[in-house]
Amino acid sequence: MNRPGDLVSYLYDFGDDWRHTVLLEGVLLAEAKAEYPVCIGGKRACPPEDCGGVFGYANLLEALADEDHPDHEELTEWMAENVESAKAFDPEAFNPAKIKFGNPAKRLKLATGGK
Repeated sequence: MNRPGDLVSYLYDFGDDWRHTVLLEGVLLAEAKAEYPVCIGGKRACPPEDCGGVFGYANLLEALADEDHPDHEELTEWMAENVESAKAFDPEAFNPAKIKFGNPAKRLKLATGGK
């Protein structure tokens, strides 16, 4: 992935089957004293862990927003028990500064068995 328009896909959480596609929109000049890679944009908050994948997350959002939803009480309790800062959870929030990347050389070494 090194040219604008390149795509990379990856699967996160095999149980919930979150599939992500990342589009390289452009390449910027490196800024002095900046640490790379860096996220400069995105949309929406990260779904809570183990919320049931795409369909479970959609149901969770519907249930939390509608007090008459049949799963509202159960999922409100689940959020309180399983999600840090559940009361402040905003599915539309996104802060690029909170995105942290692991060491790519270390991850490659782990993925290739240390070769």
